[in-house]
Amino acid sequence: MGVLGVAKISTKARKVPTVDEIRKNFHNDLDSVRAEVIRLGASLTESIPRATSVLLSGDLEGADYLVQADDEFDGRSAELEASCFEILALQAPVAADLRQIVAIIKIAGELERSADLVVNICKAARRIYGHDIDPMLRGVISKMSEQAQKLFAATMEAFEESDSAKAAAIDDMDSYLDSLHRQFIQQIFESHSKSKIDLQVAVQLAVVARFYERIGDHAVNVSEKTRFIVSGWVRERGGIERYRARVGDRTGEIFLPRTES
Repeated sequence: MGVLGVAKISTKARKVPTVDEIRKNFHNDLDSVRAEVIRLGASLTESIPRATSVLLSGDLEGADYLVQADDEFDGRSAELEASCFEILALQAPVAADLRQIVAIIKIAGELERSADLVVNICKAARRIYGHDIDPMLRGVISKMSEQAQKLFAATMEAFEESDSAKAAAIDDMDSYLDSLHRQFIQQIFESHSKSKIDLQVAVQLAVVARFYERIGDHAVNVSEKTRFIVSGWVRERGGIERYRARVGDRTGEIFLPRTES
């Protein structure tokens, strides 16, 4: 042993892992990361109807439980991102692998922000507690919740199966959620104008509806990252192609300084 009990570093040559071993270790680590993304997505998908239930039933204890449970979700999301950075630091991924790691880091962020929106729905339960909600409004809230849950379930299925076509279909599902959001806002205005709902409650419900819509937006973002993993597709592809058509295939030159003639 060395000074302070620290073991001396061995001077013997260490075995250098082969390329195949490096790749195997990399894919094992990546599989673990993907599995955690799928678990987080499933947890989030299940929490959406639970949050809606506590909102509509006024279950404040249930709301508090879900709010506190978000700490675990945040911790798991942070660990997931840390694992991705560790893979990047210790491995040497090729381009396709790099796409997947970068996308997973971004997906973790989308899941975490979606979980925060679920928490916000639970917190709204306390602010509208004791107020009756018009049955028509309750019905649309339930529909928004159901569609948001379907969106994330389909999104995570596309990710798990690396299915670009399923991921592309998420846009249409989100369009329906957007239409429900617009319908809900219109009905809030009508209910308030007929004195069926308090102004403060109306404002709170309008904000809640926006939370559901934003959950759908995050689901779309996750689906786009899935398409990026599979094929390198990005939403801006159309703009890139139009730009290239205008200026020719000289995109590598646009960041170079112009020289004096």
